[in-house]
Amino acid sequence: MLLQQLDSPLALDMAKAMIDGFNRHYRLFRTESARAKHRFETRDWHAQQRAQRERIEFYDLRVRECSNRLEREFKAAEQPMEIWQQAKLLYIGMLVDHRQPELAETFFNSVTTKILHRSYFQNDFIFVRPAISTEYIENEDPAKSTYRAYYPRRESILEEIRRMVLDFGLHVAFEDFDRDTRFVYDRLLGLFDHVHLRSNFQIQVLSSLFYRNKGAYVVGKVINGFQEVPFALPILHNADGKLVIDALVNGEDELLILFSFARAYFMVDMEIPSAYVQFLRSMMPRKPRAEFYNALGLAKQGKTLFYRDFLFHERHSTDKFRIAPGIKGMVMLVFDLPSFPFVFKVIKDYYPPQKDTTREQIRGKYQLVKQHDRVGRMADTLEFSLVAFPRDRFEDELIAEIEKFAPSQLEISDRDGDGQIEVILQHVYIERRMIPLNIYLQEAFDILQKDPANERANAQLNRAVIEYGNAIKDLVAANIFPGDMLWKNFGITRHGKVVFYDYDEIEYVTDCNFRKVPEPRNEEDEMSGEIWYHVGPRDVFPETFGPFLLGNNLVRDVFMKHHADLLDVAFWQSHKDRILQGHVYDVFPYEQEKRFHPQLAGTQAERSI
Repeated sequence: MLLQQLDSPLALDMAKAMIDGFNRHYRLFRTESARAKHRFETRDWHAQQRAQRERIEFYDLRVRECSNRLEREFKAAEQPMEIWQQAKLLYIGMLVDHRQPELAETFFNSVTTKILHRSYFQNDFIFVRPAISTEYIENEDPAKSTYRAYYPRRESILEEIRRMVLDFGLHVAFEDFDRDTRFVYDRLLGLFDHVHLRSNFQIQVLSSLFYRNKGAYVVGKVINGFQEVPFALPILHNADGKLVIDALVNGEDELLILFSFARAYFMVDMEIPSAYVQFLRSMMPRKPRAEFYNALGLAKQGKTLFYRDFLFHERHSTDKFRIAPGIKGMVMLVFDLPSFPFVFKVIKDYYPPQKDTTREQIRGKYQLVKQHDRVGRMADTLEFSLVAFPRDRFEDELIAEIEKFAPSQLEISDRDGDGQIEVILQHVYIERRMIPLNIYLQEAFDILQKDPANERANAQLNRAVIEYGNAIKDLVAANIFPGDMLWKNFGITRHGKVVFYDYDEIEYVTDCNFRKVPEPRNEEDEMSGEIWYHVGPRDVFPETFGPFLLGNNLVRDVFMKHHADLLDVAFWQSHKDRILQGHVYDVFPYEQEKRFHPQLAGTQAERSI
């Protein structure tokens, strides 16, 4: 096949059409990302949120445009496979000096799989593996390099920190630039385990700011001898519209929280995204490349890399997919592979009467979460269609569960004709696995039942309940009402954060009607086990949360000490009113004690536990 002559004008025109389609996509993606700087400078927070939502749709729009062009101009679906193979080889040639070859390969896959039958999804026709290396791609113009390096002497460190920040060219004055950079200097020097500056002492920062919601982040690392310290500087506006450096976020664990899968995507102006990912991985080597692409807003590339990683893991493991541990959901069927740190979720075909919803509505809720600010409290999801798994890797109980609750989503066949029986799922969501909060609490209960004074179990219980309340409050601040607030719908991350992951009942806070339970009209009402008052479809009665959430006295004591306001309608209504008045509340991914300006109005750092 590879020896065929690449002499088809049609194949060349098809390859050109696809590279044109990708270049248009990335040009528009990059332009929208670059505009984040102006929106930040002018404090146009609603436009920033709108742009973050709309940019997510860019990729599918461009794929559709390109597919339609190939059909319209070349009748692509009717072309013989020799033409498609030649088009792929010619396309590879166009990527040799390209600045985003990995993204362009994924775009080719998206367009090709939209046009061709699944039986052609092979190495000959799509990029199952990357054909072009992304190593050492760099802009030849030093002024446009991926990162900038500063080499201060001891007496010039503060001066170089100031130059580093000013080099980003923000067109807004700082409230007190000398004060803030002095804060950074003092904190930065305190991070090193020795005071002697080695000959390689340098500060490296990525050349573009990272914009998300109301913050702009300088992201880089300090190198001194064998020690490397990753850091980020969040830059915010004060109440008067002037800039402040709010904190020094440092160390891999703190940076991992900044780049968490439970947060909205950054807007970053990148010519060479692979170089950004490589730099970020040098700071956070435990984080997969796929998740960096996701964090940078390149979700399709993140999906591509995730799927490659999953196939690699599948080939090198022997355990079987099983029904996920925990309480089964009424809407979602959840399964996992024990050795793989993600869960797979399939929408069931039918639901109990109390779940008045449809498959389309549920998919809409998941799309809402994808586009919304997740404030570190809602897990991002990867959405896949027509996912094939080896049948012999599925436990029979799981197959029976899918056949019972989601038969429309299941096909078991040798669809590719290669003798391999596959389980093909029509539609799957994939999320990072967490410890369900109810299981995490039960572990503490079991210990405390035998040893009520056990400090570790008491700390675990306190931490979980306080974090649970904090998570709900952060969601409310982001205009999200979780709907089903049961403990089982929340999970604990490896950093001890509580994250929500059941989205079929979420609503905007501003769409909810928060009410007090009416006074009983008579003794019969008071003694009745039934609701005697009218309840509208979006009515919420916060005082009724208690019986469902606080049945355990240990939990109740901690909850009422820290989060009793969640049972008060005034809490919910006040947040709704502020959001309706146009207030944009933001939760920043670092703890309060990290802040240089804890009094800064309109912002909130992560609460300490």
